[in-house]
Amino acid sequence: MDIQDFILQGEGNEQDKREAWDYFQQAYERQMKGELEEAVTLYKRSIETHPTAEAHTFLGWTYSFMGKLDEAIEECHHAIAMDPEFGNPYNDIGAYLIEQNKFDEAIPWFERALQAKRYESPAFPHLNLGRVYERKGQWDQAIDSYKKALTLNPDYALAKRALGRLIGLLN
Repeated sequence: MDIQDFILQGEGNEQDKREAWDYFQQAYERQMKGELEEAVTLYKRSIETHPTAEAHTFLGWTYSFMGKLDEAIEECHHAIAMDPEFGNPYNDIGAYLIEQNKFDEAIPWFERALQAKRYESPAFPHLNLGRVYERKGQWDQAIDSYKKALTLNPDYALAKRALGRLIGLLN
């Protein structure tokens, strides 16, 4: 099931859900073009029209692009409150905590992302755990995490590079 399906399902007026989906799509397009203020406005409109965990998570992601990590984390908490089974906001909180050099605080968020029932990219938290362990000098755990990411997604370029780089440093 994709994001559109989740936005259009559940309680609420069908017209509102479709309008929220349209705002969400426009916001994502603006975000990808680097038009971040416009993306924020459109994600907020989507949330006001029909709130979803996805819109809160993507609004948080946009805030992270703007360097507003506390706001990004807050949006992820809103997403989790709406749908605790959605894995993305857990991983995103952990990633934002890495950016704040809060490595120990990040670990439980990645572990929660791995436990989420609805998460299409479980390789991401494994990669991020590897990043944390690498920064903490826990090389074996970092290597294991990168390998787990690659087991889940053999084409995951970031995990391949991280694993190769770390193994190269240790040899």
